[in-house]
Amino acid sequence: MTTDAISLRSVSRTYGRAQSRTYGRTRNGDGRRASPDDTAVTALDDVTLAFPRGTFTAVMGPSGSGKSTLLQCAAGLDRPTSGSVTLGGTELTPLSETRLTLLRRERIGFVFQAFNLLPSLTAEQNVALPLRLAGRRVPKARIREVLQQVGLAERARHRPTELSGGQQQRVALARALVTRPEVLFADEPTGALDSQTGRQVLTLLRTMVDGEGQTVVMVTHDPVAASYADRVVFLVDGRVNGELVGAGTHDIATHMTKLEAAPPVRPAAPPAPGTQPGSEGQPC
Repeated sequence: MTTDAISLRSVSRTYGRAQSRTYGRTRNGDGRRASPDDTAVTALDDVTLAFPRGTFTAVMGPSGSGKSTLLQCAAGLDRPTSGSVTLGGTELTPLSETRLTLLRRERIGFVFQAFNLLPSLTAEQNVALPLRLAGRRVPKARIREVLQQVGLAERARHRPTELSGGQQQRVALARALVTRPEVLFADEPTGALDSQTGRQVLTLLRTMVDGEGQTVVMVTHDPVAASYADRVVFLVDGRVNGELVGAGTHDIATHMTKLEAAPPVRPAAPPAPGTQPGSEGQPC
């Protein structure tokens, strides 16, 4: 059995006309090349990464570096333009939309910054929602178990408006855990919380990894949040740009400052008609 919960191999994701119009084949015959006048954005560029089971990984990078796209492709919420994503031995990329939806319901948990709770439902009803949508029986013992796990057993019958922001996020976390997912993905889970409440949520994630072997992949912009992880993977311009293992807040912040200060790396534009390489765009 593989020791990786999720692995990405040569994953690229391009948005725009270039992803749907083929003008030629690369040497290996499986890539696409766009015409020079096409406008496209490459959010991920040949990313190869593995997330071992029972570990906590934070993904960081400057704005527009591809963090959220990486999370969505790894979680099966978006399809890569090329490359492959594998969840515990199952490759996601060739699955139909129906099979991919079923796999996400059974094996993947996702926590959003905005909580996404239904205001008319109680905490326990929100937690049970993934099971109801899947047409599965809702075991009350399991609902109580995950609410207890996130410290909200006494607030099971409260609606979101009766809960604090931190409590709402913990309900969202319980909802993501109710199906016992192989991987829990979190997109800026503390972004809408104050620092103290955010630390409580991060401590809860850390406890799940250490005590229960949960695999957590979290996108964050906050070095304090990232310091709770086992390792921090950095993205720049859609590419992996190193990682830190067991780093503290200061080292993570220093590394991020260097990345944000560096000029963006852009591919060289093709020479204009009537010019020669090396002529810097000047007519011959």
